[in-house]
Amino acid sequence: MTKTFNIFALATAAALTLSANGAFAAQQNTQAPMVVAANTVDKTEEAVSDTWITSKVKSTFLAEKDLSALDIKVETNKGVVSLSGTVATDAQRELAVAKTKTIKGVKAVSADGLKSAD
Repeated sequence: MTKTFNIFALATAAALTLSANGAFAAQQNTQAPMVVAANTVDKTEEAVSDTWITSKVKSTFLAEKDLSALDIKVETNKGVVSLSGTVATDAQRELAVAKTKTIKGVKAVSADGLKSAD
């Protein structure tokens, strides 16, 4: 009887320990997905914002009669817009930079890769 009781007590203790550890692990893991999800949302919002900025810059160039939008490559990373390609004149290069700076969400403009044919 004592042996049966000891085995039962041991089994119960083991089950409780496993349950407690499982609950502890579950508690730790419930926080991690929330943090991961928040980071994913931030990255998604940033990507959408960068994509929106790039689209807005390109559409602004298309609407500008003094710029050839097809000759200017636009890339955005965390609000920093990089312009590259070749335009006909220095005035067009300056116009492209100035127009880009007016777009909401643009933090900076890098036009090192934008050359003029002059």
